Amino acid sequence: MTLEILSPERTLFSGEVESVTLPGTLGEFTVLRHHAPLISSLTAGEVRFRQKGGDEQSFAVKGGFVEVKKDEVSVCIQQ
Repeated sequence: MTLEILSPERTLFSGEVESVTLPGTLGEFTVLRHHAPLISSLTAGEVRFRQKGGDEQSFAVKGGFVEVKKDEVSVCIQQ
């Protein structure tokens, strides 16, 4: 699935990933391939994702939003 992480200043990451874990306002959740469409607000925490091949990366966030649709995850964050 495709992940794009954006801040107001720039694109922080854009590429193929196996999973994304996000700090949702109602609790942490993980998005995998074929996840149901959703839009959620994010709270302070960490966005973690596993790239194809197994490398894991993360970004600290103060808040933001995520949209999931058709194996595309778009995350707008405040750092």
